[in-house]
Amino acid sequence: MGLRITTWNVNGIRNPFGYQPWSSKRTFDAMFEILEADIVVMQELKIQRKDLKDDMVLVPGWDCFFSLPKHKKGYSGVGIYIRQAVCQPIRAEEGLLGVLCPPGSSTPYRELPADDSIGGYLSYSEMADLGVDPAVLDAEGRCVVLEFPAFVIFGVYCPANTRGDDAGTMFRHAFWEALDKRIRKLDAMGKRIILAGDLNNAVCELDIAGSEEDKRKEGISHEEFISTPRRRILNQLLDDGEVIGARDKGREKSVLWDVCRAFHPKRQGMYTHWDTKKNMRPGNFGSRIDYLLMSISMKSWITDSNIQEGLLGSDHCPVYAVMNDIVTVDGSKIYLKDMINPPGVFKEGERLKDIPEKPTLAFSARLLPEFDVSQRQSIKDMFTRQPSISQKLNTTSSSNSPDASASKSTGSSMQVMMNSSSTAQSLQKADLMKRKTSDSDSGGGKTKRFKSIASTTPAHLGKGQGTLRSFFTPKASFQPSTSAASAASAAVIDSSSDHVSSIADARMKQLTSDKTAAAKVSEEAPPTRIDASKDARDSDIAIQVADDTQLSDIVEKRAKSSEQWGMLMRKPSIPLCEGHEEPCKSLQTKKKGVNCGRMFYICARPLGPSGEKEKNTQWRCGTFIWASDWQGGAGNSR
Repeated sequence: MGLRITTWNVNGIRNPFGYQPWSSKRTFDAMFEILEADIVVMQELKIQRKDLKDDMVLVPGWDCFFSLPKHKKGYSGVGIYIRQAVCQPIRAEEGLLGVLCPPGSSTPYRELPADDSIGGYLSYSEMADLGVDPAVLDAEGRCVVLEFPAFVIFGVYCPANTRGDDAGTMFRHAFWEALDKRIRKLDAMGKRIILAGDLNNAVCELDIAGSEEDKRKEGISHEEFISTPRRRILNQLLDDGEVIGARDKGREKSVLWDVCRAFHPKRQGMYTHWDTKKNMRPGNFGSRIDYLLMSISMKSWITDSNIQEGLLGSDHCPVYAVMNDIVTVDGSKIYLKDMINPPGVFKEGERLKDIPEKPTLAFSARLLPEFDVSQRQSIKDMFTRQPSISQKLNTTSSSNSPDASASKSTGSSMQVMMNSSSTAQSLQKADLMKRKTSDSDSGGGKTKRFKSIASTTPAHLGKGQGTLRSFFTPKASFQPSTSAASAASAAVIDSSSDHVSSIADARMKQLTSDKTAAAKVSEEAPPTRIDASKDARDSDIAIQVADDTQLSDIVEKRAKSSEQWGMLMRKPSIPLCEGHEEPCKSLQTKKKGVNCGRMFYICARPLGPSGEKEKNTQWRCGTFIWASDWQGGAGNSR
């Protein structure tokens, strides 16, 4: 199979691992094998650089490039993974405008020499016309650009402006203006382009479920729908895009080709995104906003393209395209692998050079200091004791001869040691100081003796002051006096009935509680049969203070009170929907207005393909009940 490119908005880089089939292994290389992809473009990673982990970056057999938000946390983020055995880019950049700098450099991408930059950058006047700070536009983690000899691929996550404010609208339009201009400039340079990612834009009504109803509600025509600013820019990029009226200046030529739609031109319901909060995916009520767009000259290169709506793990689904092993370029047949690797790596589809052990492009995430294996200190090195300066000097002096050249060599060795890292010097100084202190404390090498704790006795203890040993010595439990114990036992022996014996047992436990009680009882309770019988009768009377009637009244009152509290505190029962007689689900109103924050019940089933509530179907019915109107019994549908 030829080169396979997949784009997927994962809605969080680890989000797919909560679903099958990804949850069984939970590794990125296993995910890529299931996708059968060679280039994977991911959007909405929702992480920052500090959140990157080894398993995300050091994927065996894969190189990766990330553009992550510089300021906002858990927001946007684009990454491109490439299979090293198949392809290798020759240039890589972060951002759309080229105003950011490569790692380890203070020179922006756009100002690098021509051989080191991808090109096609907007002029400074064109960037000024965008109305947005170029550094801010490129700092949101929305674009990664890789160049192969065969093409330039843009991995993008276009802004959506979910807030709906003017600033978001301006930023969104500026991003589309910059993207359009950059693609057209690269096309003018003779480079092929692939645009892959979440564009947050639909080409026409066929790509949006319920679009006709939306137009009716908003009172707009087809011409107005197709001519919104960002949709007009997209349609003028596409060779089969519908453009109302004359084309805009600078956009007279179509540049790209909608690959997936070309393979399924009339297919309805080919959606890539669903509102999962409203459970729209089961009914396939969504939109197609994830695309693979390619240069028109690459039409003959593609053998297959489709969406993978059956793969869960996000509110989007993957979209892929497959290229031929052999492609036609200017009438000549060329092996694709020869064109997606640096010159000389492949010839006629066969590898000539091994995969480099270390990435060659500075933008590779594998070269970040925290992931660069060559710069990592092993655990063994962390615990290895550094030799002292005296040991180093002795080793150096013993290994060199006393002639002039040896003296010069020794001086050079000392110079190298003096130029070592400040960390090593501080450790060595600390080691010497520690030894001096140890020698002075030990009295010239004599072993220090310690007194035995057992032989130490406290001196000059104040009144009530205990020793350390007293805290660790268990306290002796109280033992009742002999007279108290004998009196209690005599009472038990002299008692002829089992009932009196049990009372004596209870009194025995009471007597052993403390010394005072035991002494007092021993004086007041001589062991006589008469006193024991009297105490037994007194105990029987005390136990029977509450008769059966009083007890039943108390139990009844408590049961009634408990039932009332239970009715007051328990949750009301969930109403059943009218269409299916199934439990409804509870939601809260988020829309601003008088009802904002109110809870309500609706049918728990998903919306159908029509996007409307239906009757006598398997999809969501029209049940609607305000929670305040529902009393745990009959409620009215609204």
